[in-house]
Amino acid sequence: MASYTIPFLIIFPFIAAVFSYFTRINKIRNAMAYVSSVVIMAATGLLLMQWLAKGAIPEELYFDAHPADRVILVLEIVLAVYITILCFRYKKYWISLLSLGPTGLIVWFEFSGIKIYEGARIRVDHLSVLMCLIIGIIGSLIIVYAVGYMHGYHHHHKEFRDRRYYFFTLLFVFLGAMYGFVLSDNLLWIDFFWELTSVCSFLLIGYTHEPVAISNSFRALWMNLLGGTALAIGIVYLGYFSGSVSLHRLVSLGSSKVSYAVIPVALIAFAALTKAAQMPFSTWLIGAMVAPTPSSALLHSATMVKAGIYILFRLSPAMARTTTGNMIAFIGGFTFLITSFMAIAQSDGKKVLAFSTISNLGLMVACAGMGRSETIWAGIFLMLFHAISKSLLFQDVGATENSLHSRDIEDMHGLLYLLPKLAFLMFIGIAGMFLAPFGMLISKWSALKASVNEGNIIMVFFICLGSATTSFYWTKWMGKIISASHLKEQSFKDITKKNELISLWIHAVLMIALCLLFPLLSHVYVNPLIEEMFGTYKDVLPTQILLTLVVIIGLVFAVPLLAFLYSKKMRKTYVLSYMNGVNAGNNMKFIDSFGDEKTLWMSNFYLHKWIGQRKLMAPGQFFAAAVLVVMLSMIIGGVRI
Repeated sequence: MASYTIPFLIIFPFIAAVFSYFTRINKIRNAMAYVSSVVIMAATGLLLMQWLAKGAIPEELYFDAHPADRVILVLEIVLAVYITILCFRYKKYWISLLSLGPTGLIVWFEFSGIKIYEGARIRVDHLSVLMCLIIGIIGSLIIVYAVGYMHGYHHHHKEFRDRRYYFFTLLFVFLGAMYGFVLSDNLLWIDFFWELTSVCSFLLIGYTHEPVAISNSFRALWMNLLGGTALAIGIVYLGYFSGSVSLHRLVSLGSSKVSYAVIPVALIAFAALTKAAQMPFSTWLIGAMVAPTPSSALLHSATMVKAGIYILFRLSPAMARTTTGNMIAFIGGFTFLITSFMAIAQSDGKKVLAFSTISNLGLMVACAGMGRSETIWAGIFLMLFHAISKSLLFQDVGATENSLHSRDIEDMHGLLYLLPKLAFLMFIGIAGMFLAPFGMLISKWSALKASVNEGNIIMVFFICLGSATTSFYWTKWMGKIISASHLKEQSFKDITKKNELISLWIHAVLMIALCLLFPLLSHVYVNPLIEEMFGTYKDVLPTQILLTLVVIIGLVFAVPLLAFLYSKKMRKTYVLSYMNGVNAGNNMKFIDSFGDEKTLWMSNFYLHKWIGQRKLMAPGQFFAAAVLVVMLSMIIGGVRI
């Protein structure tokens, strides 16, 4: 039975996609989406149980893969032809070269007669199972959320053609591609699933067919195809010199410092930077905000961007203390810092989430580049907390926008009193991103500690200043939703549907459970994962830290309780605050010197003119591109630092 679970996880989402496309009755398709999501989550849980049962699923799966190899090659050619047709339709001719070129190279390689060692096509280990859990649980919950959200979306946006059948088709194809991506060890298979995720994201971003959506979708396409080109060249280079296209074999060669492994590792790591939206490729992820919220959640939390992180984690042992590792760590740290600054200048909720996503991905990338067991431990937990928290926030912001008719943070003033359920869920999501004892903070501490031990002053600077700016924009947002100085007089109805709330509440429960159980998860699962990758493991969380966490967890629950009791007492003995005029009696309005009643307004300072996207994005892209060009030239030229 175990041998069927993996192909089922890869193939079933594609079957669900086909049925979604040909089912044009919304109620039937919605029911199919629910059932399919539950099946995917159940199959993912079964995979976990089989993996934990020692020997139920072997680490390497061998089978007659020649028919599958040919099917994947044919599908990759079809994909390239489809991309070319779309590029010609929209007169983006040059982008088609980024698809035809690498596909042609892969076809030549497979028919060139170069003898390739027939290794396992599928590899199942701690990291791939963990990725499957993120894809299966978070991705499926996003689909459940999308059923209700897309109904409201097309109800409010009559100007867009209702193509929900097409939207859900892409979501399921995306999940299938991601399962294939993380479970494959054969780089030729990985290349196909890589291209498929790029095409799905391109189509999701352009869903509305607005000019800005078309423009942003093609930007995402060419940036990801550029990474795909580097991936294809790296695969062919590795196959030509080593006679293998196994990712596991490449990591082993890189860890052993075999000379011909250096260039493939560097090229594939570069490809991962494009998928993870690192500088100078960050703009594609910002542009993805034009898509409906479920696709934003899927691209930013569970799947698309995590593909690049997954590959970098895989390559981490091979990048340790190398020029490639230094390049990856520097680009990740720089991206973490500069996009944190740009997030401060955003008032659009989805843009804050987008810049925050790129920033946190940058820290994960830096952890992978440093290539130490402590940094990968930190990176794994960063990935887990980010996947749940950011998916929760994207969905919550989408639901808030439907009810509030705005996603501007300034319009969320006093959200706790206007839409309490959504505000409470948003508070949990934001807390998960930067407050103790939520693991994002502990993970940053671990990465900082490793950087100090390594003597990497640049990374210490990036992490310290980037973490400070991160706290700044999250604190602004959190303070806004609980403030009550100028509550809107009109009431807003929470129109969030039950299926949306189901997904939101499950995310919130997962967030809190992960917070409370992550020391146990570290001991039971992540520590063995690190040992599997590096051969040895040094305990990252000593007993003193665990005791400190217990105290912090107590404070997290004690402080709000004390604040509530204090505010209850204050209501009994109401004290009027000074308001630069005569208090009108409710601490929300005052009488000015002309005798006019004025409402007290509180608004955040966004520093648009100093650290906005227009000020920092172009210089940041130029600097990051220069670093990549110089360091890739050094790697290809054989220079070592």
